[in-house]
Parts: sequence; C-alpha cells; structure tokens
Amino acid sequence: MSTTTTFAARDAVMARKLGRRRHRVDAVFRTLALAATLVGLIFLTSIIITLLWRGLESMSITVFTDVTRPPGSHGGLLNAIVGTLIQTTLGTVIGAPIGLLVGTYLAEYARGSKLGDAVRFVSDILLSAPSILIGLFIYQLMVLPFGGFSGIAGSAALAVIVIPIVVRTTEDMLNLVPNTLREAVIALGAPKWKMITLVCYRSVLPGLLTGVLLAVARIAGETAPLLFTSLGNLTWSVDLTKAMSSLPVTIYAYAGSPYQDWIALGWTGALLITVGVLTLNVVARFALRPRV
Repeated sequence: MSTTTTFAARDAVMARKLGRRRHRVDAVFRTLALAATLVGLIFLTSIIITLLWRGLESMSITVFTDVTRPPGSHGGLLNAIVGTLIQTTLGTVIGAPIGLLVGTYLAEYARGSKLGDAVRFVSDILLSAPSILIGLFIYQLMVLPFGGFSGIAGSAALAVIVIPIVVRTTEDMLNLVPNTLREAVIALGAPKWKMITLVCYRSVLPGLLTGVLLAVARIAGETAPLLFTSLGNLTWSVDLTKAMSSLPVTIYAYAGSPYQDWIALGWTGALLITVGVLTLNVVARFALRPRV
C-alpha cells in the first residue's frame, strides 16, 4: 500500500470521527435549546393561565363603568383605565417624534461624528436605565418645583422611557436602507430631507412602527416612574395638572392590600394590561404585514 493511500485512509477515518463528534455536539445543543424553549413555554403558559384564572374572577361590566372605591364597595377600574390610556398616549405622542428625529440624526447626519457617538452613548444608557431613576428625575424636575403630583409629570416620565427605544429602532432600521438607494434619489436632484422622509421612512415604515409599539408595550405596564410623578387617584380625574390614576399603580396598591376584593381587582387589572398589549401587537402585525 502506497503512502498516499495510507494518508487518504487515515484522513477518511479522521473525517468520520469528526463528523460523528459534530453530530453528537449538535444533538446536545439541539436538546438543550429544545429544553430551554419548553421551560420558557411552561412558565409563559402558567402565567397566562394564572392571569385568566384569577383575573376573570372579578371581571364584570362594573370594572369598566365604575371608579375605584374603598374596600367592600364593589368598585371598578374605570379611572385607572382612562388614566393609563391618557398617560400612555401622551407619553408616546411626546416621546416617539423626539426618538424618531434623534434616530434619524444618528443614522443620516452624525455617522462617525463625536457628537453622534455621545448622543448614541447617552441613548444607550437611558435604554438600560432603571425606570425608577427616570421617575426620580422627573420628580425633581416637574413635581417638586410645581408642588404636586400630576398626570403631565407621569406622561413626561413615560416619554423619557419611550425616547431611547424609538431612537435605537429608528437608527437600526435606517441603517438597513442601502446607500445606493440614497445615492439614486440624491442623483435625481431631491434634497436630503425629502430623500429621508419619502424614501427611507417608507422603506422601513413597518420597522419604525414596530419600535413605537414596543415602546408602548414597555410603558403600559410601568409602575415605578408613575409612583413618583402622577402617584394615583382613587377618584375620577382627567385633569393633567393633578394626581392621576393608572392601572399599574392601582395593581401595585391593590395586590399588596389585605382586602380580598381589592386583590381580585388587581388581578383583573393585570389581565386587562396583558390583553391590551397582546391585542395591540397582534393588530399591528396584521396591519403591517407585507401585502402581495
């Protein structure tokens, strides 16, 4: 047997051993990934089942038609629901445009600049900052100077949370637009602002809206910043200059109370937030799906 044949046989044996080893490693990691997926699904399913089981106990028309009342009064969550809708909507209206403009600046005007790097760094810090710190910041900025809690302060705290999420999403989406597309539009004589608004934004519109929806889902369940800003209100109030109720704060207060009717309403409020965020995401996916 020649030396060449010997080396070829040895290489073939080593290739088979290496192939079997790769198959074993692949099987191990596939099993671990499947096990992790099953564990996650088990926890997610248990959370949903618990929410449905405990949340549907006190679900009635009164929840949507009556305001929060003292224990034993069979109140509802109308003021908390309306307060959450007002503050979440206002926070998104304030924060989303700012985040969109900052993200556009970072992607289109500040590539490689020191100012852009500084803005990106601050945005990333805000993105990972605990929401309670944002609540304390707005408390010092808008609550103490004006002498009281207010819905405006709560909306401002939520807007600060929205901004870095939209900034990151906008920058990442705009970076996906090919430079050749930009060059083609500029070559036709269009100004840069028109290229951004009419071409780049349209190309990544589903991604931009997804970022806004992620921000809405994030702030809809925030409790800590609202405790320091809008505080909460057990009566009906839509006055943004005064303390305003919200579902997360109401859930926090009710879940820690010793009264069974409040605890049951707290579970119902948690179910409402979960269903609302889930519905928003499902509707958005269907609305933004590509049309053939």
